[in-house]
Amino acid sequence: MWVAYACHGMSEYVSADKPNLYELPQVRDRYSFLYLERCVINRKDSSITVTDKRGAVHVPAASLGVLMLGPGSDISHRAVELLADCGASIIWVGERGVRYYAHGRPLTHSSRLLQIQAELVSNRNSRLKVARMMYQMRFPNEDVSGLTMQQLRGREGARIRSVYKQASKDSGVEWNGRAYNPDDFESSDTVNMALSAAHACLYGISHAVIVALGCSPGLGFIHSGHEKSFVYDIADLYKAEITIPIAFKIAASASSESVGSETRHAVRDYIADGKILERASKDIKKLLSIDSEIEPDMGLINDSVYLWDENSGYVKNATLYGKDDESDSDAYELIEMDDLLIGSGHIFEDEI
Repeated sequence: MWVAYACHGMSEYVSADKPNLYELPQVRDRYSFLYLERCVINRKDSSITVTDKRGAVHVPAASLGVLMLGPGSDISHRAVELLADCGASIIWVGERGVRYYAHGRPLTHSSRLLQIQAELVSNRNSRLKVARMMYQMRFPNEDVSGLTMQQLRGREGARIRSVYKQASKDSGVEWNGRAYNPDDFESSDTVNMALSAAHACLYGISHAVIVALGCSPGLGFIHSGHEKSFVYDIADLYKAEITIPIAFKIAASASSESVGSETRHAVRDYIADGKILERASKDIKKLLSIDSEIEPDMGLINDSVYLWDENSGYVKNATLYGKDDESDSDAYELIEMDDLLIGSGHIFEDEI
């Protein structure tokens, strides 16, 4: 046990021991995403307390994967400390997660998924493989493995035009094409305003999942050159299924003054069960596993630091190399990839 003292009146409080990383529940055994709004979050022992006008509930911190904080949420330093110790990620979002604002540490302790993403996007052949898989997910009954990016863009354009046409027919909303000004929301017609609002919500959801997994929002495979390139890649997987039908449905009855808020509420209600969050998480891992096998918890529990070596890949950290009485080969104890994934290195803090 360790003891700390609060500033106000120097009152004493006692906390539970910091959990050992391998004593924590595996990621697949946790609640993936918990969304909270209009409440106060504090800490009691090894749980966070969530209090609103209806009362208070206790949530075991180690059972959480990602805590999404919506409007009106107020979290204490002690609660953040506990969640960080338990390996949970905190993300500040708009109502029901339809806007991404900021995030704390990712759910992962390792850079493994980020490294895989960077390696895949930096090689022309592997980037093309991932891009084709993204298109394959949109054309599940077709083989796109031999198509060029130009051909894939053409197929995708035809698919989306067909989706727009069908949504227009189903809703009775006239469709004259996608036209919008990102700097002037109200300059578009009603259905285009609804589409912009719905897509923005989907971008927020996708962004939250990406940062929770420790991936880079900027390293896209189809989109490129923007800080949210990967966000757009992932969101595009679900537009035809989620945001386009919702936008046309809302545009059929909403006024131009209320279409934005009504669309956001509709998307919020659609994703309230959390299934799209789970699905996006699985899809990202599937896309990044194209050249390697990614287990459900790979890269999420490793808490070790290594030194990079241009010949061998990884060597131990916190070791003095180049001693006078040993050769370089004796000093370098190489790290096998299996050991790397289960964490056999050292954290800098362990040496202090």
